[in-house]
Amino acid sequence: MGFPCRWRRGEGKMTGPAVGDYLLEQLRASGVDHVFGVPGDYVLGFYRKLADSPLRHIGTTREDSAAFAADGYARCRGIGALAVTYGVGALNVVNAIAGAHAETSPVVVISGAPGIAEQRKDPLIHHRFGPFSFQREIFERITCASAVLDDPLTAFRDIDRCLQAVRRYSRPVYLELPRDRLDSEGYPIPAPQAPDQASDAGALAEAVDETLRRLQRASAPVILAGVELHRRGLQDGLSRFVLGSCIPVAATLTGKSVVGERHAAYLGIYEGAMGPDAMRERVEGADLLLMLGATVNDVDTGVFTAQLDPARLIHASQDQVTIGHHRYADVHLGDFLAALCEAVTPRTCRWPQQAPLPALPAAAAGRPMTIARLIASLNAALTPDMSVVCDVGDCLFAALDLRVHERTHFLASAFYTSMGFAVPAALGAQVAAPELRPLILVGDGAFQMTGTELSTFARLGLDPVVIVFNNHGYSTERFILEGPFNDIAEWRYERIGELTGNIDGYRATTEDEFEGALHSALATTGRPALINVHLQALDASPAMRRLAQHLGRRVHG
Repeated sequence: MGFPCRWRRGEGKMTGPAVGDYLLEQLRASGVDHVFGVPGDYVLGFYRKLADSPLRHIGTTREDSAAFAADGYARCRGIGALAVTYGVGALNVVNAIAGAHAETSPVVVISGAPGIAEQRKDPLIHHRFGPFSFQREIFERITCASAVLDDPLTAFRDIDRCLQAVRRYSRPVYLELPRDRLDSEGYPIPAPQAPDQASDAGALAEAVDETLRRLQRASAPVILAGVELHRRGLQDGLSRFVLGSCIPVAATLTGKSVVGERHAAYLGIYEGAMGPDAMRERVEGADLLLMLGATVNDVDTGVFTAQLDPARLIHASQDQVTIGHHRYADVHLGDFLAALCEAVTPRTCRWPQQAPLPALPAAAAGRPMTIARLIASLNAALTPDMSVVCDVGDCLFAALDLRVHERTHFLASAFYTSMGFAVPAALGAQVAAPELRPLILVGDGAFQMTGTELSTFARLGLDPVVIVFNNHGYSTERFILEGPFNDIAEWRYERIGELTGNIDGYRATTEDEFEGALHSALATTGRPALINVHLQALDASPAMRRLAQHLGRRVHG
């Protein structure tokens, strides 16, 4: 099935496809094969065109779930898209899109809108919450480009401009489509000249030269790899540089799985005082620390407990390289990494043997489940064809000890830390990469927010394995400041299939119950499986305890 679009000549001028058709055509050309969303009357015309196009609509239970799913899809494919209606639909995705902006995820937000004519003639129409410009103004704050496609003369250029921006900046964009402009014929206008994205050649050469000179003097260098390598698709470059230079590599929390975590060169996750002492000593004790694509935020620096000496630091971000007190502007991360790969003298690497995972003892009948046992069991069960999608809370901090097999097989809202991310994001991830089976780690509080999206997995015949960390409330907040506000309703999560159908559910309170449930869940494909793992309310990972101790001091003053 193709697009009903043909350029044609009419009345002495070149005209093109309808605005809605052109938008769909350009989305597909950008790499989008699926559009997530919930229908509403202002976007139904676009949905009609979507149904007649080669793209596939993936309906979700909530609009914010559609945005989380598009985010997960974008992290796997390089771009994602969602379509919602005006007002009640679009405003429901603001939090998720703010998270995509904070975590540099390239998502296209399409909002249907009242027609231009009805905005003039019938201003008191449903879903309105103020001047019609308000919604665009809100999204302007959380996207890198936006446009209202109200003028067919400029609509094509606006679409091209925004799709160019989502690729260049790896952040969300917003397109608002009034419903009476959907079938308007657009006009071909030469695309705006793309801004020069090349690095400054002189600055790049000097930055590389100074880096190589420092590397030659260093006896114990370490690479600290971050999230920008994920978002810019630079994992191949990182691997080449690690293998060519024989420098061991650690990752930040937001950059977790930027390299395969079972590789001999991989050291683990560094997050300041929040991490193990041995990791902190290795990174902070390096005589040269090469930070590639790492962001300096409170999550990745362990609530700013990182002690990194600027004099021994080379920090390459998306647009500049800082070496000690020297700053090289207009040097892009990809160019810098590629130049290092070309310039470094290849060496024969003799990596120290990576510490093997501890042997998993046999499950003890009747012994209560613990966080430590849960992570050890999942480590033993992980295979190269599985990805891990993690929500926030102790499931995230406990997952520091998970070793995923392949790079970019771990997704989380690790910096923006929005509860409810994991289940819908895993939907987007499995739609984008159906060859990978998601292992979803989610707390009971976060599951109550967006866990209904499991019904969409079931409807589509997808087969994630969901581990609910049921510690009976908001565990992170409990460790920061205890109170009755951290309690939530006790759900029988394993019985969700009775409501939605086609979901296997298991309840595990002991080690042997969990091992049996995990074996059964992994052995069954074609439908979701959920394991409701009962944990003690005060059982927590070491990282969670360290983080809560630091955050608690701030809350208590």
